[in-house]
Amino acid sequence: MQADFLNPPMLNPTNGWTHVVTVTGGKTIYVSGQVSVNEKGEVVGKGDMKAQVQQTFENLKHALTAAGATFKDVVKSNMYVVGLKPEHVPIIREVRARYFDVKHPPTSTLVGIEKLVGPDWLIEIGVVAVV
Repeated sequence: MQADFLNPPMLNPTNGWTHVVTVTGGKTIYVSGQVSVNEKGEVVGKGDMKAQVQQTFENLKHALTAAGATFKDVVKSNMYVVGLKPEHVPIIREVRARYFDVKHPPTSTLVGIEKLVGPDWLIEIGVVAVV
């Protein structure tokens, strides 16, 4: 598989994400939106954004591993945050940087929303990976 991470100079600077990723060859893996729920179905970090982001990324790691992938294989992420505020962004970036390849981060969409299906969920993240 060949992946090229492109940040055209005509577009704004990035911080933890890439404008364009092209991939040739390989198997594409789509991971459903993951939330801060453990293997028992319990919410982890109720009311705590950082704890929920961490648990959500751990759940993504388990899903990627099951498909034979790692975070280095992720080319696209979609993040949905309940009541997104500017102070949430540094928290998300801090945790995200521990998982995604800092040199070649995936393309990314971050959207503030009113609510998720689970009343205690603060964030949901889905990814696409290519191996």
